[in-house]
Amino acid sequence: MHVKSNFIDALAEVKEHWSPRVVGQVNDQYVKVAKLLGQLVWHKHDNEDEMFFIIKGDLKIEYEDGIVDLTAGDFHIVPRNTMHNPIANEECWIALIEPVSTKHTGDVQTDRTKSLKDQLA
Repeated sequence: MHVKSNFIDALAEVKEHWSPRVVGQVNDQYVKVAKLLGQLVWHKHDNEDEMFFIIKGDLKIEYEDGIVDLTAGDFHIVPRNTMHNPIANEECWIALIEPVSTKHTGDVQTDRTKSLKDQLA
């Protein structure tokens, strides 16, 4: 069966900020959606790159040596093993593409960290 999906519809079901939800899988990569507001936490993913695609709003990704400013339609790939901190001053809607092994906040645990089980719910 051929199924059509829509990022906006998937995001309408997301109620909590910083709570990614898996909406698809391409080989060994999950496609996720999330709503962001405020900042997450400085973290890195030792072995995985991750791609942020901005659907609505603006997002800053802080690095130790600078900032990448993103707006609707932009995408950015955070290289593996790179400390970063996403910040959304106003609500931002994103799609993420990252390997299925990617931990939400790397090895950093916060009250916002979501397990893969939570993301698949």
